[in-house]
Amino acid sequence: MKKIILLGYMGCGKSTIAQNLSKITNIPFLDLDKCIEKKANLSINEIFEQFGEIHFRKLEHEIFVELLQSSEKSIIGLGGGTPCYANNHELLKSDDVTSVYLKASIETLYDRLVHNKSKRPLIANMNEEEMKEFIAKHLFDRSYYYNHAQHKVAVDNKTIEETVQDILEILA
Repeated sequence: MKKIILLGYMGCGKSTIAQNLSKITNIPFLDLDKCIEKKANLSINEIFEQFGEIHFRKLEHEIFVELLQSSEKSIIGLGGGTPCYANNHELLKSDDVTSVYLKASIETLYDRLVHNKSKRPLIANMNEEEMKEFIAKHLFDRSYYYNHAQHKVAVDNKTIEETVQDILEILA
């Protein structure tokens, strides 16, 4: 059973695109972070605070593998860091997976994140310059892992509908 995996940096549109794709295809959308919260009965922030990042990354990997092994068809939205840990990027290439990297420029990501940065603990207290530098450095560090996706879809200057259409063409 094919799994559709959407990955990319925070703010690239994974959840929004996945929800729209789910409506059109009738394939359920599973947000990996929400699955982790449900299983741990804690928010992502609480897991980080109480147990640290290493524990979170182990949990993230275990639940990602569980979702991939399920016999149900699903669209899985990964956390921005998921592909970068525990060899998760290798799971993006398996035969029963269609992985799509939603690729956005630093400017696009900044424009999207600046309006709701209070909801993003990593960037909540940064000014414009710090935020752009943070995004640029992260993108540089993570691009190796993101580029293991089987497909790349640019999201800059595109509507949600256009991006969903690009993914539907990949799936066709």
